[in-house]
Order: sequence, then C-alpha cells, then structure tokens
Amino acid sequence: MSETSTAKGERIAKVMARAGLCSRRDAERWIRDGRVKVNGQVIDTPATLISDPTAVEVDGKALSAPQEARLYRYHKPPGLVTSHKDDQGRPTVFDNLPAGIGRVVSVGRLDLNSEGLLLLTNDGGLARELELPSNGWTRTYRVRVFGHVTEDMLADLKGGAEVDGVKYANIDARIEKKTGRNAWLIVSLTEGKNREIRRVMEHLGLQVNRLVRTHYGPFRLDGLERGDTAQVPRRQMIDQLGGKLDSAAAPPKTSKKGWAKAKTKPRKKAPHKTKS
Repeated sequence: MSETSTAKGERIAKVMARAGLCSRRDAERWIRDGRVKVNGQVIDTPATLISDPTAVEVDGKALSAPQEARLYRYHKPPGLVTSHKDDQGRPTVFDNLPAGIGRVVSVGRLDLNSEGLLLLTNDGGLARELELPSNGWTRTYRVRVFGHVTEDMLADLKGGAEVDGVKYANIDARIEKKTGRNAWLIVSLTEGKNREIRRVMEHLGLQVNRLVRTHYGPFRLDGLERGDTAQVPRRQMIDQLGGKLDSAAAPPKTSKKGWAKAKTKPRKKAPHKTKS
C-alpha cells in the first residue's frame, strides 16, 4: 500500500508513536518487517498517511487510541540497557519500571554503565521532539575520572573536539573536586552523541569510572533514588515544553473539577410583564 492509496492524514509512524506503542524509529522498522496492516493489508512504507487510527493493526492487534502525553523522570541505575529488548539477554530499563506506568519509550539513551536522569514518555512523537539536538537543550553530568586533569585541558573542549574522525560540538567541562589522581568533573553538552563523554575523556588520557546525568534541559534528577520514577506534572510540562507538546496527544478538555464540560443551556427569557 503506497502513500497515494490512503486518505490524507498523519504519517503512520507518528500515529503509532502517539499511541505509545513504540518510537517512530521502531515503527519504521516494524513496517519494513511486515508487522503493520492498514485496513487488513500489509503496508511497506512509513510514508503511508493515516486519518483513521482504528484501521491500523500491529502484530494482529488493533492500535490503541492516542493517550494524553505523560512524562516521567527516572533514576537509571548502572547495569541496565536502555532498550525494550536486548540480544544478549541483559536486564533493561523497561524490565524494572513500576507496572502502573504502562508502555513508555525513553528520550535518548544512557549506556549500560551510565546512571542518572532518564526521561520516559508514553508518546513517541514527544520523545522525538525532546531528543533533537536542534532544541539546544543542555545535558549535564557529574563525571568521575582517573588520570592527570587540568582546567586548561578541559577549556580546550569549548571549541569542540575530533576523536577518530568524529567531530563533537562544544563541551563545557570544569573540575568539581580532586583527590589524588581521581577527580569529579561537571560536564555539560547539547549534542549527546553515542558515548561522547567517555570517548572525549579517553582522548584526553582520562579514564571515566563513573558517569551520572543530573540534568536534561529544564528537568533535574534532584532527590530521586536509584530505580525511582516521578511523573512530571502537566502544568510543568506545559510551562517547560511549550510548543513541543503540539506533537503529542492532546488531553481531553475538562472542567476545573476534572469532569468533562457539560454543554451550557441557553437561559430562558423572563416573561414580559405588561403595564396595567
């Protein structure tokens, strides 16, 4: 089924992501694997446009209706893979979440041995918006390194770095404290390429032995204990995300008490009094 054979609407990968089923990238892969049908027919392109989500089936099951977008802060412990499935059978982030959260995807990733703040959402479209480098959101980490480190070495990273042919954008790094040949650094960046901090520090002759993300844009780890989650209040999502929520499922309209608004009835006109 091609794009021209469907009614106008949203791209199917976006529809699947908004339903909280997967990320857009996963949706595109599932479509290529022949796991997705529209009106009973297997589709072969993520460019397919959908106006009726109820016509979509994934692995033989009808697509769920879009949910109100939710966002969670999660303190990822080290030793968990940020993936729904791992080919090596290692434990994943999603194996260790509270059951009440339901299906969520991560905003970006933290590698196996990294820990700290990981944002989770039930809306794959929102996840995509929040992880785009063009947003310019700063990710901040506390990084423990072993080796000889100076402020001058770290200052050179503000102009970016190139390691093994890979170019990295500006990195703001400073020494928080030093004990012998061990040091804690505060490292902030906006690009967040795969294993960026570890590779750049190794390039400087430093060995990273602990890496904790403390901030992702306006969201902070704060006092979350390892393995704990906390939902971001809707008001804070609106304040911090603004137009980025446009890509997410809109919440149902409710009154101040939380119930659906009732239709207002027209007022009856008072009977006209005649003068005696």
